Amino acid sequence: MRKLISFLFCFFLLNIQAQEPEKLNATEIFQEIKKLNFLGSVLYIGAHPDDENTRLISFFSNKKNARTAYLSLTRGDGGQNLIGPELREQLGIIRTQELLAARRIDGGEQFFTRANDFGYSKTPEETLEIWDKEQVLSDVVWIIRNFKPDVIINRFDHRTPGSTHGHHTASALLSLEAFEAAANPSKFSEQLKFTQPHKTNRLFFNTSPWFYDSQEAFKEASKDQFIGFDTGVYFPLLGLSNPEISALSRSQHQSQGFGSSGSRGRQMEYLEPIKGDSTHTGIFEGINTSWDKLNGGGEIGKILTEVQESYNFKDPAASLPKLLEAYKLIQGLPNEHWRELKTKEIKDIIYASAGLFLEAVSSQPSATPKDSLKVNLEAINRSSYPIELTEVSLNPNDVEIQPNVSLIENQDWHLETNLKLSENIPYTTPYWLKQDSGNGMYKVADQKLIGLPETPKLAKAIFSLKFEDDISINFEKPIVYKYNDPVLGETYQPFEIIPKVSLVFEDDVMIFENEDSKTIKVKITSGKANVQGLLSLSAGKGWKITPENHKFQLQQKGSSTTVFFHVKPPQEQDETFIIPTATVDGKEFSEKSVTIEYEHIPKQNLVVPSKLKAVRLEIEKKGKLIGYIDGAGDVVSESLEQIGYKVNKLNVSSISQTSLEKYDAVVMGIRALNTVEALKYKYELLFDYVHNGGNLIVQYNTNRGLVTENISPFTLELSRDRVTDEMAEVEFLAETHPVLNSPNTITNNDFNNWVQERGLYFPESWSEEFTAILSMNDKNETPKNGSLLVAKYGQGYFIYTGLSFFRQFPEGVPGAYRLFANMISIGK
Repeated sequence: MRKLISFLFCFFLLNIQAQEPEKLNATEIFQEIKKLNFLGSVLYIGAHPDDENTRLISFFSNKKNARTAYLSLTRGDGGQNLIGPELREQLGIIRTQELLAARRIDGGEQFFTRANDFGYSKTPEETLEIWDKEQVLSDVVWIIRNFKPDVIINRFDHRTPGSTHGHHTASALLSLEAFEAAANPSKFSEQLKFTQPHKTNRLFFNTSPWFYDSQEAFKEASKDQFIGFDTGVYFPLLGLSNPEISALSRSQHQSQGFGSSGSRGRQMEYLEPIKGDSTHTGIFEGINTSWDKLNGGGEIGKILTEVQESYNFKDPAASLPKLLEAYKLIQGLPNEHWRELKTKEIKDIIYASAGLFLEAVSSQPSATPKDSLKVNLEAINRSSYPIELTEVSLNPNDVEIQPNVSLIENQDWHLETNLKLSENIPYTTPYWLKQDSGNGMYKVADQKLIGLPETPKLAKAIFSLKFEDDISINFEKPIVYKYNDPVLGETYQPFEIIPKVSLVFEDDVMIFENEDSKTIKVKITSGKANVQGLLSLSAGKGWKITPENHKFQLQQKGSSTTVFFHVKPPQEQDETFIIPTATVDGKEFSEKSVTIEYEHIPKQNLVVPSKLKAVRLEIEKKGKLIGYIDGAGDVVSESLEQIGYKVNKLNVSSISQTSLEKYDAVVMGIRALNTVEALKYKYELLFDYVHNGGNLIVQYNTNRGLVTENISPFTLELSRDRVTDEMAEVEFLAETHPVLNSPNTITNNDFNNWVQERGLYFPESWSEEFTAILSMNDKNETPKNGSLLVAKYGQGYFIYTGLSFFRQFPEGVPGAYRLFANMISIGK
């Protein structure tokens, strides 16, 4: 269901908008009636969050009234995060919710495959090898068979491998193959227990200037083979153009910094026919999108056309008799797909037209398995149409209440009841993260979950309402939690099932730079009142942990205590995972509950096994005090503290030549020159700091959107060069250089077990003052020598590196720490 108007109404109250129940106004109800009366569908396919063309999605949904969806093969887990520290799986959760927020605005639906965004890939061959092509293809086929599109549109061109991200081309190649496979019952036949083969009419490629050398080249290119249409339409009922809606949608990708300004006027889009029936000049031309396409659908179409033509914006409830008549006929449709789809759509319209409000609110934001909780039920009919509330069922455990009351116009019905949760109810956590996964694919055991953007809510209330002519309709509502915020007022958040205890280490990685013991802190948080037990830690051979266990007792739900263990590492370099186990009432718990909370998305809960990676590292270092300038979000500063440095976060606006003198090195976070505006005015001071004997380490930046053109005291030009193979061979170009020899001797072993990539956005040219330290390249590519550049400037050193330390440090990669320590120590 689409929420465009309600979104715009509370655009600046995003925290409320992201989580409150849907309430359609008269204009939105009318828009949904038009969509109910249109039986055409479009599936848009890309590789990542942000690949989708929101202008096209909004156009098909709001202008053509088609059911429109975006299939993103990944959840964007491999990218960077501009709004917080979350990376990998947690970033994928954020970007999933950002896509859902975008779809609430542009009117689309959202799907995913099990493919993991493992990072940048240069070729589709590499992508499909890491992903497991057959599994991702089966997911695309599964989604096509269930969504049953008339038209598929590819974001990317399948004919240009190597010209863009390998994920991009792979998405188009998979779409091309799935177009045929979805119609073939011999392909992925195990899916046919749950769905049926589907033949899509047409497959298009959404071409644009992006796929040409320039805007001018695209303008001059022949478009005789393309279908072109203007998506810059204006919607008088909304007071917005389609591109303005599109910009609001795209602006939800906040973790990527994709805020967009709306535009007005003509906006042409072009589709190139790739497969299927391409003899027509219109997207749906020749495709029956009316109710007449269904056996028994003609009468439904007549009724809904009458509803649309006689719709009363002042009294949507006047449409209820005809809507209920159509609802009853829809229940008799022999086509299961359309019966289920249109039943859901018309139920939402009936609900909104009657001014119904049905809600089940928990008395607490979370509960643990076997808990009992109070649930407040509310039902109100804000129309004069006679409606009876016959039953309310609470799931799980199927608690049934039979009020058998008439919902008289604008008279609220309330009831407080109890719900006992079962012992085996699963925790609230994303379904694709419930099992450990490899580098390329998430593991999902339940076929019916594949493709869904979220885990279906298990705790819900089912309200059974009876209308005239004995028409009974069930409305499902998730159990939610709400409270009154003194600033925002009524505030909603999801109701969550959490573990009895959550075990969280203070750090995800702990580095032991010598044989000395370190203290590890474990925070124990109770998921319910009166929890007591024992907590112990386990680790690999050679690691000694004292004491053996800690007793804990927590009286209040949500209360916490922190316990301390002493860990002594082995003498030699080694790695292990430290695992906590809390024993409560004879049951063992080893999970941590993680909350992700931003204003533009609903609060998210993640329950995963708790663990700490401990690394006994053979490392030497020089210098003690580091100044750190935050960039686009990383844990590099915290990681440097792990190996014994004292790190001060610097406010760029207030730095001065005198304030910098005390630092042994100044380190700039990733993309600082893209994101820290104040560096435009203060960067020269950092050059002076180097000239006077300081050591400046600049981590990677992109070559677009720099706040200053002079990123180095000497000539240095950035490129988009990268080495995506984390196992690519590394050659030492300057074997005797101090950065490879002091105080740690760097060898090829220090580049073992790197994750996701070697590095990115390497410089492509530099002046002779720089020494290139390393050479590396992906398969079948020329050597890339710009990953680590060192230049003497005055009395100090300027270092530029595109190596992805920000990915290696959170994974505890020993060699990354040793090399970075050398970079800090140079000249000392």
